Amino acid sequence: MKNKLLFLSIISGLLLWIAWPPTHYTTFLLFVGLVPMLLLLEEIMESNSNRKGFLIFWMSFLGFFIWNTLSVYWVYNSIKTIGALVAVPISFIPYSLGPLLMSTACWLYYRLRKIAPLNWSLAGLVCFWIGYEYLHQSWDLAFPWMTLGNGFAISHQWIQWYEYTGVYGGTIWIWLVNILIFLIYQSLKKQSQKKHRQRLVAAVVLAIVLPLSLSLFMYFQYKEQEDPSNIVVVQPNIDPYEKVGTISTSDQINTLITLSKKVAQPNTEFIIWPETAIFDEKGIDEDQIRSSNYYLQVQRFLYPYKNANVLTGIESYKFYSHDPTPSSEQIPGYTMFVDRFDAAVNIENSAKVQFYHKSKLVPGVEQMPFGSALSFLKPVFAHLGGSTGSYGKQDEPTVFYSQSGIGAAPVICYESIYGEYVGKYVLKGAQFIAVITNDGWWENTSGKDQHLDYAKLRAIETRRWVCQSGNTGLSAFINQRGDVVQQTKWWTQTAIKQDINLNSDLTFYVKHGDYLAKAACLIALIIIIFLLVNKVIIKVK
Repeated sequence: MKNKLLFLSIISGLLLWIAWPPTHYTTFLLFVGLVPMLLLLEEIMESNSNRKGFLIFWMSFLGFFIWNTLSVYWVYNSIKTIGALVAVPISFIPYSLGPLLMSTACWLYYRLRKIAPLNWSLAGLVCFWIGYEYLHQSWDLAFPWMTLGNGFAISHQWIQWYEYTGVYGGTIWIWLVNILIFLIYQSLKKQSQKKHRQRLVAAVVLAIVLPLSLSLFMYFQYKEQEDPSNIVVVQPNIDPYEKVGTISTSDQINTLITLSKKVAQPNTEFIIWPETAIFDEKGIDEDQIRSSNYYLQVQRFLYPYKNANVLTGIESYKFYSHDPTPSSEQIPGYTMFVDRFDAAVNIENSAKVQFYHKSKLVPGVEQMPFGSALSFLKPVFAHLGGSTGSYGKQDEPTVFYSQSGIGAAPVICYESIYGEYVGKYVLKGAQFIAVITNDGWWENTSGKDQHLDYAKLRAIETRRWVCQSGNTGLSAFINQRGDVVQQTKWWTQTAIKQDINLNSDLTFYVKHGDYLAKAACLIALIIIIFLLVNKVIIKVK
């Protein structure tokens, strides 16, 4: 039995990995990747083992660990520079924490299955799973990269209805088809269930064909409203490991300016530079930026382009004489506090400067998870060379407005995988999305490809163009259907331009956010309370 369980667990993990972006032409495997896992759960449920809960948890963990680790192996590349002693435990977040939460959902299914019919238990499993996904995008250890609905990013033509459901609609779709196929397999054991099996086969066909047909219809019928704006995206190709100390900040900005001039037009509205494009080891004081040589350098470049804005990443800081933020630190010997930010800034042909501080910080690298409780560990990370806990943030997105009134969403790197959060920019008036990132930390791995693929989902959910500027790649323009219209190559110094269509309409998803996830979480919570009450009642009896 043990060998069979191991086989089912490993096969499930491998199928999900093969189906995952950026692999082409294998997306359909998402519809069967969870079937071996469901068979594993049922095999254990029907066994005589007195450790069913234990087996379900750890056997399912194995499969999910394989899927997660093979899909996001590149994470280690982005954090290894802070030292192995820090990087190894931080790697635990994407490699193991997600699978542990997935296994917990399976264990809760086991507890429900003991007292409820199969069909109801399977519905509960879907709610438990979505509950895990929503938790994993909401708490301090958030890493929603492996949300099941993200799996369709490479085949965006299939999920145009994400403008109504967001990625959680995709999660439900995957689970529904897998469950139906699992039930068909189960029915094969009983000859008396022939008619029932035929109905299940029909249900599987409909469950695949109807959403797919609706999406393809929406894809081919969708027409963008004409409201053009000329945008430039720059990819300077500066090695992130040589960015500090090797090349001066002024020289880096000159490179960006030179590339921008090659494609900028008199009517260019936004010139987008990548994350931390303006970077100084000492940092840049936001309150004094107008006197900064870097700011004046950008201003001189903009002079011929009267309507243009430079939207760029910047490492900045702010001083506080009172009311310090939780992330700020006191300056030794002074009553002043300082907060450092991975930020975006909008510079235009006027004295107006707009800042946005990255909100969705990477756990362990950009912020200390549960900072107030674990703040005593800050000196440890500082000693090891890490940056943990050093960045401040803001809770709500900020829309950058040009002099002509165009609203841009400055989305910094990791933030682009948060559908509901990106939707908040749109609610506040963003007419297109500017993703600024520095995916060079991941080197030439599938991480950069997945990141760009996920940006396609934000385009569909919001029906906004996405203009992505990556330091070393990938940079691209994505239209409102999720099509990549232009894309740069990895490790290439270049700039590209595009006339995009602005949009001010709001999709159903933008208006209502992750309503499916919140509903599933409520149902999951009710079931968990029911399980706890039932356990207490049994003990009393």
